[in-house]
Amino acid sequence: MASQAQSSSQVQAVQAVGMTVSNIEQATQFYTGAFTFEKVSDITVSGEAYDYLLGVFGSQLRIVTLKLGQETLRLMEYISPKGRPAPVDSQSHDLWFQHFAIIVSDLDRAYDRLKQFSFTPISTALQTIPESNEASAGIRAYKFKDADGHNLEILQFPPDKGADRWHQSTDNLFLGIDHSAISVSSTQQSLTFYRDLLGLSVGGGSLNTGKTQEYLDNLFAAKVQVTSLEPAQGGLGVELLDYLTPPGGRPMPVDQRSNDLTHVQLELVVNDLAAAVEALSQQAVQFVSPRVIELTDAQAPFRKGALIRDPDGHSLLLVENR
Repeated sequence: MASQAQSSSQVQAVQAVGMTVSNIEQATQFYTGAFTFEKVSDITVSGEAYDYLLGVFGSQLRIVTLKLGQETLRLMEYISPKGRPAPVDSQSHDLWFQHFAIIVSDLDRAYDRLKQFSFTPISTALQTIPESNEASAGIRAYKFKDADGHNLEILQFPPDKGADRWHQSTDNLFLGIDHSAISVSSTQQSLTFYRDLLGLSVGGGSLNTGKTQEYLDNLFAAKVQVTSLEPAQGGLGVELLDYLTPPGGRPMPVDQRSNDLTHVQLELVVNDLAAAVEALSQQAVQFVSPRVIELTDAQAPFRKGALIRDPDGHSLLLVENR
């Protein structure tokens, strides 16, 4: 049964990372200014189709689409109704935690640029993964939050790590988005969902622990199983973060909605959305959208969509572009 679901719902690509912000003007200035994202479009939408798609009744939202390299970021501000802010005490092992990693050619220069803008640190300082962690050795990274509490990472790969596109000769400091990472309660449960149902392939993994991980996550006794997942066409990937310690990571609130500032959604492209929805419905996947929603307005970023949640409550927007 799961193989039938995968055949019709296999994710071809992660088309965009979308997230809800409180002030889209400020957020746009931050992402274009700090990381050189380029503004692609700016639309305001409302109506029954968007209500059913994202699960917020009577919604009016503004969507600004940004690009960095080959990757797309969609900022969404709910003009109405407003949602809830992110918990101020959020930590990396809370199950609403999700970040995306911006790849840079020089971490020190990227950090110096970031310091010209307002942000909240997560990491205590720039970190380098030690040689003892063979799978990730030499990777340099720094984690932080934007004004709405969204988690971000700037990351520099050593010459022997990362996709070839991150090692092309360029004068650019900020190169693109490598992956979006989500905290999960069980690696196996998440693999059953992302690999077996959605058809993503496992690209690698590591067990990260020790002082470097603690300082990177600002989380005492951090021990995290990391699993990298790739869509069929490659590109932007998904990373599972299964914190084995410390205990106490909190579940996603059952009443979390798309207008809450904890909301982040991955836009997953499938070839046949109707067949995918039918197959996933038979696997007891949680749906936010009651059916496949068709967007008929010319400015819509895709033609059809359906919002679902993974076993830990992370939002995934299945889309069909044709």
